[in-house]
Amino acid sequence: MPDMREAERRISCSQELLDELGYARPARGSGQVSLVLDPNLEAPSWEKLSAEAAASVSGDVEIEFLFTEEQLVANAAVIRELNGEYDQIHHLDQYDIAVAAAAGVLAGAVDILLVGVPHKTREGLKAGSLSDYIRDMFDKKFPPEEMERLANSKVSKVPFDAQDNRNTTIDVDGLCTYYHRLYSLGHDPLLGFLFGTADILSGRMTTIDKAGHIVSQVVENYANRRESDVFAALAKEMAHLASDMTTSMGLPVPLMGLLNLFQFGSIGEYEQTVAEIVQGMYYEGYDFIHFCSMSMGAAIVEVVVRIGYALRRIKDGATVGDAIPVSTNHEKMPKLGTMLFIGHSAASAVNAGKVIFTDNPLAINYPQWTLFAKYAYQQLRWGLVTKPEFRNRYVLGAIDGELATVYDDIDSFFEESQSGPVSL
Repeated sequence: MPDMREAERRISCSQELLDELGYARPARGSGQVSLVLDPNLEAPSWEKLSAEAAASVSGDVEIEFLFTEEQLVANAAVIRELNGEYDQIHHLDQYDIAVAAAAGVLAGAVDILLVGVPHKTREGLKAGSLSDYIRDMFDKKFPPEEMERLANSKVSKVPFDAQDNRNTTIDVDGLCTYYHRLYSLGHDPLLGFLFGTADILSGRMTTIDKAGHIVSQVVENYANRRESDVFAALAKEMAHLASDMTTSMGLPVPLMGLLNLFQFGSIGEYEQTVAEIVQGMYYEGYDFIHFCSMSMGAAIVEVVVRIGYALRRIKDGATVGDAIPVSTNHEKMPKLGTMLFIGHSAASAVNAGKVIFTDNPLAINYPQWTLFAKYAYQQLRWGLVTKPEFRNRYVLGAIDGELATVYDDIDSFFEESQSGPVSL
């Protein structure tokens, strides 16, 4: 027979507690057991209960004291299980890794075989077949004859287009026909919409010269090309950028002018600084059109990974609307950000091998490395900051859900007790 001493002890303790609280105990063998509240019973105030609790306990009290060792071990196991459930939501399986890696390798192959490295020929700038095709498309979209007429018209004349120091008040080191678009921030395809528009409104020219000096000045011979209306200035900026798009020394790569500030480094055989390397790259044809060609590899990673992710989610039962992979938020689109990071990491690794093998800085895929830096930062922040915080919310949410069930049962019990005896 089992040992009933512990059960008898607990029954006795329960009976004593019922007596202290004023409950009438039913006689033995009466069948159904009911708890009847004493009508004269008065509930103690919260302040009194708190004072009694404080008087009965000394020293620091931790919530773990409420549990036995076995309960603490069981609780830790439940927490680990909930953490594992959350990690599994964001865990990449073989399919996810294969899609991301394949996208990166494919992008790297396109960069090596089709994008190539720009070089000057008698027929103009040439690179890989894809680069040449895209350059021809720009020539058709912006015919040189029409762009020359646009450049000579008043609608595209800007105050930051001085091509040498003959008319400048402050000398701009290195300013010449070949490099004036690299040094003038108004010619930057991205920064131009800010600095170029501001220069048009103020009649100034803002430059970062060969030596990394920032100069903003009024060039008298060009100052009359200013506009007083911001929309007119913006339209003139766009017209000027279009007129320079297909020239022999075209527009620089976005943000490339800022690299003139990097007056450090000792790179290559001639121990050049970063700024000198960038200036040489621009001279050799590393321009905005080549930037667009290089972007094809990065676009391949984005397209392949996002399509693969969407197909997997649809296969797992998600609707087409929910499966559209627009956001890289790890909570809205689990795994997508990590897959894109892997894809761009693989593509960047292939490009790094290309640069090392050719020993040519023109082989650097600027847009690819820019996206790699972006996703690397996001992934690092996700792993170190965001994921632990969201995982903690997930665990607490599960615990709060169980507590809500307990509180509902308590509320139901008190509602039942107020209406009469409580049957057990």
